Amino acid sequence: MRYKTPRAYQFIRPILAANAGWALFITTPRGKNHAFELFQIAQHNPNEWYSLKLTLDDTRHIPPVEIERERAEGIMSEDLIQQEYYCSFTKGVEGSYYQKFVDKMRIENRIGDVPWDSGAKVNVAFDIGVRDSTALIFYQVYGAIIRVIDCYESSKEGLEHYINVMKNKPYTYGKYIAPHDIRVREWGSGITRWDKAKSLGITFTIADKYSIMDGIEKVRSTLSIMYMDQVKCAPLIKALENYRQEYDAKNGVYKSVPLHNFASHYADSLRYLCVSLSKVKDNSDPKELDKRFHEAVLGEESSIPYIFRHRQ
Repeated sequence: MRYKTPRAYQFIRPILAANAGWALFITTPRGKNHAFELFQIAQHNPNEWYSLKLTLDDTRHIPPVEIERERAEGIMSEDLIQQEYYCSFTKGVEGSYYQKFVDKMRIENRIGDVPWDSGAKVNVAFDIGVRDSTALIFYQVYGAIIRVIDCYESSKEGLEHYINVMKNKPYTYGKYIAPHDIRVREWGSGITRWDKAKSLGITFTIADKYSIMDGIEKVRSTLSIMYMDQVKCAPLIKALENYRQEYDAKNGVYKSVPLHNFASHYADSLRYLCVSLSKVKDNSDPKELDKRFHEAVLGEESSIPYIFRHRQ
């Protein structure tokens, strides 16, 4: 497939050093990824950055009739046309597993202020890497509702580091979910990470074993009952928007496996969360759960009639 990139966003910034010259970045959007963040920086710092957005409406170097032909023949999807030709950061990443589900969460106001409820336990889902990153997702369960309140990711750190991160947060913890391979013995030490964690005071609950694709389907269905804090979970949200299929450029098709990139670790952690919800059920009275949920979300307005609330 040929992509006739329209010199989309350009970022030019002087390097403030003697005899340094300029740094030039030319890119096209791929959802709200690193290029989107760079463009936002450029837009908010006009004295330091020069930024320019050029779409096909500006360059006119590809006839509209050719774009219509590619659309009609299915050569390019509408999302990809908007990304490549019209510089849209709002369209989903081509091949994204979760973009449209995250978009729906935004439309339904399920991404926003999701405060911690100190009266409910916080569960933690882990994607544990050895040489790769380790990602943690902090969440609370209210019956059929999942509230994701926090997240954390780092790399090249031992389990002690992540346990200290958890201890330094004010949460009261429930279950710690980890993938099944946490019981695999490590070379050299001969002990498992499950055993090591237990020696440090953490007993992991092993996530149910699903295939990757079955787990992705579980995440898709679970996102419909999930709330996420837009500030504390910003890295997680970004990862979900950019978690996508690997593209086979030689054959011009998407592979049936996810691309391993910066988004993989949070996406895997969320997958373990979703496939193991039966292990962290809250057995409190349903009316009490509903009351606590609305108090956590609405605060002082929880007892005010709906039409008079500021958060509707």
